[in-house]
Amino acid sequence: MLREALRIGSRRCFSYKSVRRPNLGATSAPKAEPEKTADAVPAATGTGNGGLAKQLRAKILATGPITVAEYMREVLTNPQAGYYMNRDVFGREGDFITSPEISQIFGELVGIWLVAEWRKMGSPSPFQLVELGPGRGTLARDVLKILTKFKLGAEFSMHMVEVSPFLSKAQAQRFCYTHETLPEEAQLPHYQVGTTATGTKAYWHRRLEDVPQGFSLVLAHEFFDALPVHKLQLANGQWQEVLIDVAPKSEPEAANFHYVLSKSQTPVSRVFHPMPGETRQTLEYSLETERQVGLLAERLERDGGIGLIMDYGHFGEKTDTFRAFKQHALHEPLLEPGTADLTADVDFKLVKSTAETRGHLHCCGPIEQGLFLSRMQGEARLEQLLANALPENEAIIRSGYEMLTDPKQMGSRFKFLAMFPGVVAPHLEKFPVAGFS
Repeated sequence: MLREALRIGSRRCFSYKSVRRPNLGATSAPKAEPEKTADAVPAATGTGNGGLAKQLRAKILATGPITVAEYMREVLTNPQAGYYMNRDVFGREGDFITSPEISQIFGELVGIWLVAEWRKMGSPSPFQLVELGPGRGTLARDVLKILTKFKLGAEFSMHMVEVSPFLSKAQAQRFCYTHETLPEEAQLPHYQVGTTATGTKAYWHRRLEDVPQGFSLVLAHEFFDALPVHKLQLANGQWQEVLIDVAPKSEPEAANFHYVLSKSQTPVSRVFHPMPGETRQTLEYSLETERQVGLLAERLERDGGIGLIMDYGHFGEKTDTFRAFKQHALHEPLLEPGTADLTADVDFKLVKSTAETRGHLHCCGPIEQGLFLSRMQGEARLEQLLANALPENEAIIRSGYEMLTDPKQMGSRFKFLAMFPGVVAPHLEKFPVAGFS
């Protein structure tokens, strides 16, 4: 099974490239009927396969074109038909495989990094392990194993920020001995609670704001790439927004959509302020990323803690990365909404700027995943595993680590960014952050 997972994971690699699209900047300004002008990107072929496509179509026909962010949010997290809400989308039977699923080395090294930096900050206790969007719970399980082994008597609790009822149960089954879902009338900041085999309490929250205050070790692995993005274009000196509309001449029950350019500025394009030195004519901007990073930054500065963001992304240079992924292959984002993952590369320049501005944090990185794992002695851990592995498993273990670190696979596409309260910056200059220097 692991061999098959690695084979599928290698096929996923090409999806991190930008999707080729028509040049919106080369077209003229939209006219009275935007769906009939040259501004529109050609419509996606085919139809939606369920009620979500019909809902989106009805909404657009009633109120007009919607933003890419609104489309993305509805497709991924609609309570009834959202992509993440009611099924397991990971692994061989799903649509993609994540780094923690490929090799245990990934989660182990992240756990060791957290322990090292936590000790460097004085080993405060109690503390919280917080993960945003925990997926199947594999990373949390591997980090829990390391914390349990090296915590030296410190008390800690686990807090998962997860909107999917299905995935929250899968996570609890992965690292909890017992767990239960609480009734809605309980009106607590968490909706599910569990206990690990070693007695650590685990809580599930729908929002980062619901996680209790306290010193926190916060992980976000492939969380920000799923947050909604707005697609903006500079036209005649003003930022305008690329929207999604019903394609012309669609059948009454069809769900064909296409891109159009807003006739004038939208609320988002009006309030958007590019960072100094911005030269792009088209870009993707995530208000939700800015909000979540702001909340995280304020929490770390107020309560103390460490943040580690791990995701594929860029540093403010890419223009068009919005894409869909289905059955381990690229998929048209506007086709059959709700059946494929929607994603966009994380703008680490925005993340870093927001963290430093909103919370006055000290940030390290971003650096490439392969470099981080290598600096954390990933090769040494690989050799340990190989020394104790069955001969028939050695090639699988080795190829898994290679996939994580090879620049041609996941090694350079994924980036790591660390966050610390600004007050410890002088301390970190004296004792550099592991993996980042």
